[in-house]
Formats: sequence, structure tokens, C-alpha cells
Amino acid sequence: MGRLAQTAGVLLGAVLLAAAPLSAQRLNARQRRQQRIENRQERQAEKDLQKEKNKEQAAQPHAGDWLRRYRDLAPDQQREALQNDPEFRKLTPQRQAALQLRLQRFSMLPRAQQDRILNRMETWEHLTRDQKLQATQLFQQIRQLPPDRRRLLTKAVRDMRDLTPDQRDQLINSSRYKSTFSDHERDLLSGAARLPLAPADGNQVDTPDE
Repeated sequence: MGRLAQTAGVLLGAVLLAAAPLSAQRLNARQRRQQRIENRQERQAEKDLQKEKNKEQAAQPHAGDWLRRYRDLAPDQQREALQNDPEFRKLTPQRQAALQLRLQRFSMLPRAQQDRILNRMETWEHLTRDQKLQATQLFQQIRQLPPDRRRLLTKAVRDMRDLTPDQRDQLINSSRYKSTFSDHERDLLSGAARLPLAPADGNQVDTPDE
């Protein structure tokens, strides 16, 4: 009887030891499934949030829209329209004066140059917050280059406008570009290549110091 009880105890222990890993595996499997579900929910929430941000951004009036609407008016009519704009009235006097000066300069430009500026403004308005930050940092670095290198880099950015992302990468990594630009300059070009660029328009140049 003692041996039987001892044997039964050993068998019971063996069963419990065998069942323990199985239970742990099932628990781990449930945890992994739950984690995957939570990850999917987080990703979907991020996508929904980004969609809402994009909708809000699209609904907001763009500065280029105002210029397109009023650029054909006489200068005094433009000033009147600007002064009657509700958003303009919310600005400080210093900011208002700066915008009036910019409007005056814009109105004196040739039509083709006005179109180029409006295209760049439109491109900028549609960038995400991260892209705007990246573009600002990128062109700050380009401004720090010597004038001749800055002009050369700017022309290279212009030449990439109508290229696909793969074509841009091929161009930047080509032997011609490797012999023309330093590694740092090609890094700057790679950063610009990842951004949406204003469409090409004749002799349009997106110079950082314009």
C-alpha cells in the first residue's frame, strides 16, 4: 500500500510537472495574441489621428490662396483687402507691417516669379510637421555652405524635382555626383530627396537664400 501511494505520488508529480510548461505556453500564447491586438489598435489609432490632422490641415486656409485671390487687384485694393482680413487684424502691429511690406514686394515681381513663389508656398503648406522641421534644418545647413557650393547644391535639388525616389537615389549615388559633391553634401541631397519638392517650372530655383 505504501509503495502504491508512493508510485501514485510520483506519477501525480510527473503529470503536474508536464502540465506546468503547457499551461505557461498557453498563457504566453494568450499574452502574445493580446499584445498583437493592442499593437494593431495602437497603429490604427495613430492612423486615425493622422487622418484627422490631415483633414484639419486641408481645411485651414493657406497663405498662397490669399495671394492667388487678390494678386490681380491694384496695390491700394490689396492693402484694403489685407487690412479687412480677420486673421490679419489679430496680428501685432509689427507683424502687420512686415506682411504689408512682403505683399508690396510680391506685387512688384513678374508674374512667372509670383507663380514660382506660390508653388513653393503650396508645397510647404502640405508638408507634415515633421517634414517642415526636417526641411528647415536641411536648408539651414545648406545656407551655411560657401556661396558656390550652395548654388551647386540648390541646382542639384532643382534637377531632382521630376525624378522618382529611386531615380533620385541613383543620381545621388552616381559616380558623377560622388566626384562633384562631398559626402556631407550628398547627405544633404538625400535629405532633400526624401521631401516633396515643388514641381519644376522653367527656370524655377528653390534657393535657400531667396
